[in-house]
Amino acid sequence: MPRLLALLVLFSCVSPALAGKYNAKLDVGDPAPAWKDLPGVDGKTHSLADLADRDVVVVLFTCNSCGYSRDYEDRVNAFTEKYAEGESAKAAVVAINVNKVEEDLLPAMKARAEKQGFRFDYLFDESQTIAKDYGAVYTPTFFVLNKKRQVVYMGPMDDASDAENVKVDYVERAMQAALAGKLPEVTEKPPIGCRVRYDDGRRRRGRTPGRLDPEPDPEVSDSESK
Repeated sequence: MPRLLALLVLFSCVSPALAGKYNAKLDVGDPAPAWKDLPGVDGKTHSLADLADRDVVVVLFTCNSCGYSRDYEDRVNAFTEKYAEGESAKAAVVAINVNKVEEDLLPAMKARAEKQGFRFDYLFDESQTIAKDYGAVYTPTFFVLNKKRQVVYMGPMDDASDAENVKVDYVERAMQAALAGKLPEVTEKPPIGCRVRYDDGRRRRGRTPGRLDPEPDPEVSDSESK
């Protein structure tokens, strides 16, 4: 019996902590990883700590080159205008890109933001650390953080990549729940989009169990140009 107990203790020490259903790194209720001094398309550096006055922070991992991410630009802009602008705004929206192909580098991000009229912060993390800390595998993937900067939702913004077919806005519902000090009814959904282009080879071909992938692209395994 003592030997069995010792083995159980040893196993508990070496076993990885459980994360979310569709996220290998974070679970709902976990403290949100903080970014610091990331360059933005506005020429300034940005940190999560800068947003201490906001009750909710919506973080999305996105990029220029993914067709699915581009499909959400207008929706994120509209969300930002509605909830994250003005002196009385209680939310903030922060988009982060970590891809390092030419069309996703900071100069291209600045051009895209100007062309599309982005109303939200658009940041670049060359180290790719923050995306790994959040367990982001696809773009776009959204995370809603409450006042305590705990994750209350992670997954897609809504239930349809085609804006005309959206019936449920998960991010908006999660934000409203967080403002009320509650968890949303839906706390996690599988993201749909393009694989993040990690330098360390974490972007793998094929489907990831529990996630919905678009059709594969010869170069990046998931379609990045719909």
